[in-house]
Amino acid sequence: MEFRMERGELTDAVSRAARVLPVRSPVPVLGGLLLDADAGRLRVSGTDFEASVRVEAQAHTVRPGKALVMGRRLLDICKVLPEGPVECAVEGSRLTVTADGSRFGLSVLPLDDYPSLPPLPEVRGTVDAGEFASAVAHVAVAAGRDGTLPALTGIRLGLDGSTMTLAATDRYRFAVRGLPFKATAPDVTADVLVPARRLAEIARSLGRTGQVDVAVDGGSAGFEHAGTRTTVRLLDGRLPRHDKLFAMTEPAVATMDRASLVEAVKRVSVVADGGSPLQMTFSAAPDGSVLLQAGFEDDVASQRLPAALDGTAGMTVAFNPAYLMDALSSFEDTTVRLKLMGPGQRAMITHGEDPGAATHQHLLMSVKPPLL
Repeated sequence: MEFRMERGELTDAVSRAARVLPVRSPVPVLGGLLLDADAGRLRVSGTDFEASVRVEAQAHTVRPGKALVMGRRLLDICKVLPEGPVECAVEGSRLTVTADGSRFGLSVLPLDDYPSLPPLPEVRGTVDAGEFASAVAHVAVAAGRDGTLPALTGIRLGLDGSTMTLAATDRYRFAVRGLPFKATAPDVTADVLVPARRLAEIARSLGRTGQVDVAVDGGSAGFEHAGTRTTVRLLDGRLPRHDKLFAMTEPAVATMDRASLVEAVKRVSVVADGGSPLQMTFSAAPDGSVLLQAGFEDDVASQRLPAALDGTAGMTVAFNPAYLMDALSSFEDTTVRLKLMGPGQRAMITHGEDPGAATHQHLLMSVKPPLL
């Protein structure tokens, strides 16, 4: 095998494929990346049995062939190569990488021990790459991290005609985001659970332009975009439905500038040690403000911000400051709306513009306000 390509293109392909490599594995070949050069293309593949990635890039193929090398070591080499063309060739039992006077040699691993990558499942439709990446990031913050409850570590991916729905919850918060989906057929539906960490990695590795092919079957999900193909095994189980949980009767509604609120939460939370709650006291017109307070005994902090409050003369609620910050940071809008049911009850955060068509919703459970 021998091929030539630009250093930037090689580094990009290797780094995308290396995302799936396990940090530690009892099976040495799973730390490898498979390089396959043929007919002007280089395919870089990696897998850890749970997920797989194959990245295609243009390359000048001098001699077609395959080589399996340790992926993270190859990535380290690519990062320090000088800019310009890179030549890679198998010479005996080594893969040599040369560029502008620099030369590296990597031992090749036995190809016969490397597992075959799973095929892409049936393509169900396409979604805008940028919207998909943003939507995954929006909901992933609410996914659980407790491995004893594996279903809660996933993101629900629902397909229903022209809509894709992503949802995640860890029982204390519940994030949902809907986005347009172009199905291959009018009757396309799916409701599967994808590991949140894997889906977040996939979304980050995809480009922000063009369309992503979305493929789903009974055991795996796949995504293909601009030469990158990824598959991931699905989780068993289902997330609880959010429809009734999100239904709120006559809540108080506060509208605030999102950036100012994020900065205030970040500032006041400095004294919220040990996960102590952050209290928000809303006042209606003519004051029209919210007082943020945190801390206990000697160490306290507060800040007042403008807030438009409808539906009540005033209300005090409190939240876990980390959960509140995660929720607010997942929005990209200028303003946000908080729908409040009262202390210790549900609170819904949505974007402020055109609230009747909210596609991004983040539910938090408020806690008992502290005595400040």
